[in-house]
Amino acid sequence: MTDTTLSDLVHADKTTPSIWPGLALAAMIAALAFALRYLPGVGMLSPLILAILLGMALRNTLGTPEVAKTGLAISMRPVLRAGIILMGLQLTLGQVAAVGWVGVAVIALSLVLTFGFTTWLGRVLGVDAKLTQLIAAGTSICGASAVIATNTVARGRDEDVAYAVACVTIFGSLSMILLPLAENWLTLGPRGFGLWTGASIHEVAQVVAAAFQRGEEAGQFGTIAKLTRVMMLAPMILCLGAFAARRHQGQGGGGKAPIPWFVFGFIAMVGVASTGWVPQAVLDPATAVTQFLLAMALAAMGLETDLRKLAAAGGRPALLGAAAWVFIMGVSLALIILTGAA
Repeated sequence: MTDTTLSDLVHADKTTPSIWPGLALAAMIAALAFALRYLPGVGMLSPLILAILLGMALRNTLGTPEVAKTGLAISMRPVLRAGIILMGLQLTLGQVAAVGWVGVAVIALSLVLTFGFTTWLGRVLGVDAKLTQLIAAGTSICGASAVIATNTVARGRDEDVAYAVACVTIFGSLSMILLPLAENWLTLGPRGFGLWTGASIHEVAQVVAAAFQRGEEAGQFGTIAKLTRVMMLAPMILCLGAFAARRHQGQGGGGKAPIPWFVFGFIAMVGVASTGWVPQAVLDPATAVTQFLLAMALAAMGLETDLRKLAAAGGRPALLGAAAWVFIMGVSLALIILTGAA
């Protein structure tokens, strides 16, 4: 992934390629991803997932135009970070309070244990460390959004991002089917089942689809639990950035280790949303803009993803994603039962 910055491009001479073709291409794919959601059977996939799939399809059939490269680099960095910052407006501290301290503890512990387990198993299986980190983040936090946010620190290949997104898409979709079926035997109750979906399923859309199958109360609580889990993205990214910096210094590397400054913007937006001063007439468009910017970033990553390189990773990362998926479902359910949160 290129290190080109927006400032560099704005002040470049006339021989520098324009950013607009790439930005336009990413935006068109993102718009198409939003439109496709209205087709029967496609609505279960978020625009983020559809965007990377469309980008990959174009890249591996027609190819990515050379003239678009510079703009795609912008989509994968400044545009992505702007989307993550705006994501903070969708979350409030009041949502955390609604889940309760036991629910928050279940979510946080499930997240930490899953991330640690996935990291450990990735080393055992011999999966690349950066890809392991992306799969761990996507599984333990919030799916595709966590994958692309974590990659600002991990700096994995675009193929790593695509592989991790594929894992959270496949296994999260399976959770939408399996968790409601499992509830027929578990009888957790609406709040317990909602907490289980919010603490274990990868994508917000997948949580909504699963939780509301067991009624309105389960759906509402599952959504709030999931948004609480999304809020934990900020401290996780900051911790990963701190570990990366320490590792970088320990290895005596030149230059600077990545510092995710944009996460402070995310935290600031959570604070703004928590005041209750932002009218719904502003929050609704901001949510749409957030999703569109993140879809642009994933479209750009898809346009840079070579399926041959993706296939070269083999089956071990898929096994890692499956194991992480099973682990987070099991550990979150166990914690819900043990704490009496059901």
